[in-house]
Amino acid sequence: MKSSTKDKAQGVFHQVEGKVKEIAGKVSDNPKLEAEGTSERIAGKVQEKIGQVKKVVGK
Repeated sequence: MKSSTKDKAQGVFHQVEGKVKEIAGKVSDNPKLEAEGTSERIAGKVQEKIGQVKKVVGK
């Protein structure tokens, strides 16, 4: 698997996982879990963008 495709796939996975943690944190009234989910979701977006940039650059 190309590096760019791998980054994009992992980024999407982290976004989904982060969103699940956010919702679980809200439901269980756990602000730490909610914050962890938010940061993971944002990191996933960044990783997905890195994959898109790599594809454009050709790595």
